[in-house]
Amino acid sequence: MELLTKEEYTSLAAELDFPTAAFVDGGYRPAISGKTFETVNPATGVKLADVAACGAEDVDFTVAKARESFEDGRWSRIHPSMRKDVLIRFAKLLTRNARELAVMESVDSGKTIFDCETVDIPETIHCIKWHAEAVDKLYDQVAPASDDHMAMVVREPIGVVGLVLPWNFPLLMMAWKIAPALAAGCSVIVKPAQETSLTALRIAELAHEAGIPRGVLNVLPGGGAEVGEPLGRHMDVDMVSFTGSTVTGKRFLGYAGESNAKEVVLEMGGKNPCVVMEDAENLDRVAAHIANGALWNMGENCSAISRLIVHKSIKDTLLDKIEAHMREWPMGDPLDPETRLGAMVSKAHFEKVSSYLTDAPKPRVGGGTKDGAFVEATVVELPSNDHRLAREEIFGPVLSVIEVSSFNEAISVANDTDYGLCASIFTANGKRALRGARMLRAGTVTVNTYGEGDIATPFGGFKQSGFGGRDNSLHAHDQYTQLKTIWIDLSDDEDEAVD
Repeated sequence: MELLTKEEYTSLAAELDFPTAAFVDGGYRPAISGKTFETVNPATGVKLADVAACGAEDVDFTVAKARESFEDGRWSRIHPSMRKDVLIRFAKLLTRNARELAVMESVDSGKTIFDCETVDIPETIHCIKWHAEAVDKLYDQVAPASDDHMAMVVREPIGVVGLVLPWNFPLLMMAWKIAPALAAGCSVIVKPAQETSLTALRIAELAHEAGIPRGVLNVLPGGGAEVGEPLGRHMDVDMVSFTGSTVTGKRFLGYAGESNAKEVVLEMGGKNPCVVMEDAENLDRVAAHIANGALWNMGENCSAISRLIVHKSIKDTLLDKIEAHMREWPMGDPLDPETRLGAMVSKAHFEKVSSYLTDAPKPRVGGGTKDGAFVEATVVELPSNDHRLAREEIFGPVLSVIEVSSFNEAISVANDTDYGLCASIFTANGKRALRGARMLRAGTVTVNTYGEGDIATPFGGFKQSGFGGRDNSLHAHDQYTQLKTIWIDLSDDEDEAVD
């Protein structure tokens, strides 16, 4: 889709009709308490809307409606090809409303319209379509058995699931979860981040318009304590999939253990290393990958390159080239299609990221802030991997640089972290590249590039980056299904009687 001008996007933003109520059982409804919370444009501080602030009573009501929809089979027991057809119609409706969703996503989150138009919305639509096409292509199994028996292994939808979303990729992370969950036949309750609820509410409406039955896809906006915890503790929720901070993710394990031992899938933080060895080819290209990995989505990305672990012989040359590429990432109005660095998602998050800058050594690049919402692209050289900036997830456009002298030291430093989501390695030595990829303790490792794979590859982490399942790929369907063994006796009773 061709990008518009800043003026055209600004005009479209002024005309948006924001959804403000929860979406439950096929329609919008206010919170039972009548409470609301204010959502603002983080780039300007201007109020966008008052959104329903749901609570435990809304969770109870919605779980009951989701359970009803699951048990009567209006979605869970229809033919898989029928679910596919509905999800394809859903993707088509998203395509027709793509520009509205892109602008709404930008003003609600501070993300650049460039990213929303060229990455987030297209990939959201592709995700829905990809899992839709997989619905009727996932086969069950027949296990080896004697001639007198048949053993079938079948997958069934797990039931009512709670999907708890982060604020950094509101629509895309929603798609990563609802697409395989709906494809499997589950009924879902989405809890969007309080900072970014608007697009989740809008696409729930579009999903219902596409034919997803009432009660199957519900969205409850509100706070973590008010909605997230009641979902995590609810005795009639079968499973929760959470993406967000490690601190909050661990709470869901406690909620599950203290309630019905529901299944929990966690995708949490990262402190992702990029290892660049002395023989890396085309340092200008390497620098471009690193700048993209560190700055994409303002660094508000769990898979962002946060630590550059570079051989001392090429460090200065590489950093000069990274600085040059960072100039290609102008900061400013998110609705300007020329902007590459938008606003931090909230005032609180801006203050968190800014606190790291005050605690850092003098930056080699950047280090400044603007208007209480924007953080410059920043490069900081650290004395060791023990510094706070090397240990904690900053979630901003800040790249920490650590110098090493050998391959083994580089891998050791890269793995010296509580996290294990993503990693990358740049080297011209093919054997060393593969050895490094195997040695790096991360769920996704890229070689001579930065990225996360694509929709066909599983995404998730090691260690405190998460466990329990994977987003993307056919493996994403596993977390929303249960395996059942059906054992059938085929022996002939009459023959047994004769014997």
